[in-house]
Amino acid sequence: MARPPEHQEQHPTASTFTREGGGKLVRDKIPAIIREAGEDPVTYTAGPAEYPDLLMAKLYEELHELACADASGRAEEAADLAEALYAYALDVLGIDQRTLDELREAKRRARGGFSARIVWLGNR
Repeated sequence: MARPPEHQEQHPTASTFTREGGGKLVRDKIPAIIREAGEDPVTYTAGPAEYPDLLMAKLYEELHELACADASGRAEEAADLAEALYAYALDVLGIDQRTLDELREAKRRARGGFSARIVWLGNR
């Protein structure tokens, strides 16, 4: 019987996409929320060349936060991940939420979902 690989493939993390000197993509209302708290945020609008990488970094960040959240925070973290995914789909791939959901459903019909909880160990 095949066994899971001992060494998993290395994937980039959010820090892979972080600009030198910091800076991360935040939700549109975050600067106003920071100002309401009495602070003075330093921000700029991302240009088209860097925006896809910043969105990808946000996806990794939100996935990490979901993975690390306790049970009570997972739904909110999943919503954050979905928001970043929909932004990536629309702004980078050019497809809206409805189209992404249609693609997801088509793939589910063709290949199934994950509800059966099948774990693949490889082939004989």
